[in-house]
Amino acid sequence: MEIKEILNYFLNNETNILEVSFRTIDDSDEVFRSDNIDYDIVEDYGFDLETESFDFFDDEIDEDYGDKEDVELDEDELITFLNEYYTVNPHKIPKSEMY
Repeated sequence: MEIKEILNYFLNNETNILEVSFRTIDDSDEVFRSDNIDYDIVEDYGFDLETESFDFFDDEIDEDYGDKEDVELDEDELITFLNEYYTVNPHKIPKSEMY
């Protein structure tokens, strides 16, 4: 099993859970897989998925939207991590779901 694309992801800072939806090379365009992974595991595997933000308007956005802060992840690194994670833990591969 190899992941071909990330459909979406969200890192919940309060629970430290990474919610991710993706497709494998074996999946058709009508299906996807979703998983919730403890983000601490990412470091255990030696990955740092967070990208540097060079948003010069960051202060203005924080004032407008409060304390909500989305973490941007490097999708290529996320795919690499997930491929390694599911290779080591094949029993944790989520079942495919219809779109």
